[in-house]
Amino acid sequence: MALKISEQNGTFFIQGRINTTTATNFKSHFKFLLETNTGLTLNIDAIEEIDVAGLNALYDIYNQAIIYKKKFYIVGNGCKEIYNEFKQSNQAA
Repeated sequence: MALKISEQNGTFFIQGRINTTTATNFKSHFKFLLETNTGLTLNIDAIEEIDVAGLNALYDIYNQAIIYKKKFYIVGNGCKEIYNEFKQSNQAA
């Protein structure tokens, strides 16, 4: 399934796969939105797959949010696992 992004009340719902094929466009899209909004909330309930490239894309968007001092939230099923990945990456750095 191709990656589908929709927005409702300021939350962006992501459906499909964030992987090597889709990660670059995903990252570019949300970095642009981050620059033009006060923050981002991503709902990942409908993510079917996320690989290392997808996690790196999320991590890059997260770092961009820190640089721009914008709010960045990931909500939905699987967000705890992503949080743990970010936490491990920060400890390793």
